[in-house]
Amino acid sequence: MVLLCTASALTQPALANAPRILLYGDSLLAGLGLPADQSFMGQLQAAMNARGVDADLVNASVSGDTTAGGLARLDWTLADRPDAVILGLGANDMLQGRPPAKARANLEAIMARLDELDVPVLLLGMKANRGLGGDYVEQFDAIYPELAQEHGALLYPFFLEGVALNPELNQPDGLHPNADGVAVIVAGLMPAVKELVQQVEP
Repeated sequence: MVLLCTASALTQPALANAPRILLYGDSLLAGLGLPADQSFMGQLQAAMNARGVDADLVNASVSGDTTAGGLARLDWTLADRPDAVILGLGANDMLQGRPPAKARANLEAIMARLDELDVPVLLLGMKANRGLGGDYVEQFDAIYPELAQEHGALLYPFFLEGVALNPELNQPDGLHPNADGVAVIVAGLMPAVKELVQQVEP
């Protein structure tokens, strides 16, 4: 099920003319296993409010989604056009061992569509499990910096920076950040989010 809601209900109301930033990803952005106020959207909106970053988050992330799923539902999701997109897909492709070339092609198509609509993008990078082998890791890890450069998008190189493989910052499954882990991610991501909001035309 698509989670489509604004963070203004979780925190202080956004101003009427505030830009709308779409969170478009998988369970990492959907906030699997966390209460709404401790989820990625809840904590990011709170951090934005505290720092005077005027924008309203809208979550259209789907737990378990792959790049193919994200591409399939893209036009429906964009019907109520957002002002910017934070794009975080690909982790499930990697966990399922899907070919990096296919994940790249799907992300390429998503970003090309956003380019057509002149929607600024912050691309959240992901890294492959090193156990998948050198060739796979090299191909998968290259997807995000290459696409960001080709499309002139902002890039946060690794969404789980400082959190991955740390049991104190993850839920028992070892894959999804807990509330403390999300706080680490949000703190690292805030400069890029500020830059994204600055790219939105008044």
